[in-house]
Amino acid sequence: MKGFNTEQDHPAAESGNVYDVSDPTKNVDDDGREKRTGTWLTASAHIITAVIGSGVLSLAWAIAQLGWIAGTLILVIFSFITYFTSTMLADCYRAPDPVTGKRNYTYMDVVRSYLGGRKVQLCGVAQYGNLIGITVGYTITASISLVAVGKANCFHKKGHEADCTISNYPYMAVFGIIQIILSQIPNFHKLSFLSLMAAVMSFTYATIGIGLAIATVAGGKVGKTNMTGTVVGVDVTAAQKIWRSFQAVGDIAFAYAYATVLIEIQASFHIKYLWNLVSFEYEPLDRIVDTLKSSPAENKSMKRASLVGVSTTTFFYILCGCLGYAAFGNKAPGDFLTDFGFYEPFWLIDFANACIAFHLIGAYQVFAQPIFQFVEKRCNRNWPDNKFITSEYSVNVPFLGKFNISLFRLVWRTAYVVITTVVAMIFPFFNAILGLIGAASFWPLTVYFPVEMHIAQTKVKKYSPRWIGLKMLCWVCLIVSLLAAAGSIAGLISSVKTYKPFRTIHE
Repeated sequence: MKGFNTEQDHPAAESGNVYDVSDPTKNVDDDGREKRTGTWLTASAHIITAVIGSGVLSLAWAIAQLGWIAGTLILVIFSFITYFTSTMLADCYRAPDPVTGKRNYTYMDVVRSYLGGRKVQLCGVAQYGNLIGITVGYTITASISLVAVGKANCFHKKGHEADCTISNYPYMAVFGIIQIILSQIPNFHKLSFLSLMAAVMSFTYATIGIGLAIATVAGGKVGKTNMTGTVVGVDVTAAQKIWRSFQAVGDIAFAYAYATVLIEIQASFHIKYLWNLVSFEYEPLDRIVDTLKSSPAENKSMKRASLVGVSTTTFFYILCGCLGYAAFGNKAPGDFLTDFGFYEPFWLIDFANACIAFHLIGAYQVFAQPIFQFVEKRCNRNWPDNKFITSEYSVNVPFLGKFNISLFRLVWRTAYVVITTVVAMIFPFFNAILGLIGAASFWPLTVYFPVEMHIAQTKVKKYSPRWIGLKMLCWVCLIVSLLAAAGSIAGLISSVKTYKPFRTIHE
């Protein structure tokens, strides 16, 4: 490893931390970057935080549009596709060899290493456009959840038929202010505490939703369900049945949207603990240094994290979607916690919605950090001598110690949060926005690029059975994504036409 004469010469010194230059191996990984502190456990938490988001709340509505058979089947199929392609993407983190090759730190870097050309630009448009859309969607959903807290208290005091209209806008502004503060966190692998908290919150509100649905079913007050979902002529028109079914597929696709940040999560990964199969406990590496060489490679650890994350979320999705549909039937609301599928116990509804808001505070950062780092990396590369962009200042923060502040980071990240908050205020529509984002991102980022890079990496022979199967998967997913996008656009147009200011519209 290259020696460093001063702390400032160190490749990782850009973070502002102080390094022990007497032994650089204590501070950096094999690529000369700041030592990663993530584990497969924290990677799983990042994945669960990214996957179990606002999408889980719309699954009862999605299954109501599709029915028991198609709804459950599509949920399971999307989970298999997501895990299958995420393993391909995990192998592509290093190039050309998945274990010993050069690291790639962003999704675009991976595409550049394996595919190159215009596909890199197409990947950038798809990935960062999707990330921006998700941050807008999370702003909408968090505000809806905070509004629901106020509405639940109002309905409890004045009755379920009372006019408890509350504006979303102040809550969007509050959410934006919180994100401005959290956005000053310099990089992805310093978000572990936030991601773990968000993962706990996501489990909490999903469990509350499941519990309330079980209680409703056990009480016998259930809605009418159907093997094919909503009934034409009874619940919806023929046109609504078609478009809402497509939109429901988009909602399910959104529920599995995490491929966009998988590489960034893996780039922050470092095996800090090894699994002791004898004692079933984690042991710090300094206690088992002699087994260091046998520790799993990053791609294997990331596959494990993906398996844990996707299987856990799929289990919760099936419970939430199916039990929600069983409870409400074909009249299932777009979001069964904030659309008041349940009114009582009001304090539990308040707590669940507060958990949603806390979860989305963390989830917003998981999806926003790659955008921040992309822009900042480009600016540092293009203007390396600009002090406004490159300088950092150490500030003492009470209870937190020293914190590095960059004026450029402060201005740029604040501007981004403000813009996404304003866009959320203009289009506060829950289901249609989620479906559109899911449809637009699922095919290129979750299916097409991972499959194409896998073919390039493993040199799959053209027209071989495996090559044909992978190509068929791409084409089928493309058709599904286009139909889901069409349904979501139709739903968005309908929402815009019926929108009334200062009311929350979910469909």
